[in-house]
Amino acid sequence: MGNRLSKIYTRTGDDGTTGLGDGSRVEKDGAWVESYGTVDELNSIIGLLLTHTLPAVIQQCLHEVQHDLFDLGGELCIPSHRIITLEHVSRLENTLDQLNEELPTLKEFILPGGNPAAAVCHLARTVCRRAERRVVSLMREAEINVYGLHYLNRLSDLLFVIARVLARANGGSEVLWQRNRHGVAS
Repeated sequence: MGNRLSKIYTRTGDDGTTGLGDGSRVEKDGAWVESYGTVDELNSIIGLLLTHTLPAVIQQCLHEVQHDLFDLGGELCIPSHRIITLEHVSRLENTLDQLNEELPTLKEFILPGGNPAAAVCHLARTVCRRAERRVVSLMREAEINVYGLHYLNRLSDLLFVIARVLARANGGSEVLWQRNRHGVAS
């Protein structure tokens, strides 16, 4: 493989536009860039999460997710390009079912936290939800691969479950929302 970037700056974006993979120019704050930019942000947070000590199954899963997110970003950067498939979504569902099977049933809402790895995973989950919203906005303007949206939806669920697993690791616990913490019934 040759050099991907021989020059980092081009000055072509100085007018507030950027080029998509098909050569078209779009506004830097438009739906296309918001979508793939938020997916890139999510990928960076997952990279941060991977700097923590994680169970092997979670580490392997998140490495695969990073590659998938890079592919999804490429898909969102090149109109009409398709990479993410039903198989990608199914893989997330299988991992989600496997990890969730070992967790106790939820009886209260969970607050982000528990330990550093779980907290970063919750941050990834919330950015994933934002990426999903950005893709929905883009879908109002352009025809894109629906499996990318399905993937993000399933990934946010998976990240929630992973955060639960990580919070409980090494004898830790999840941070539960306290309904009546001020003595006021809800």
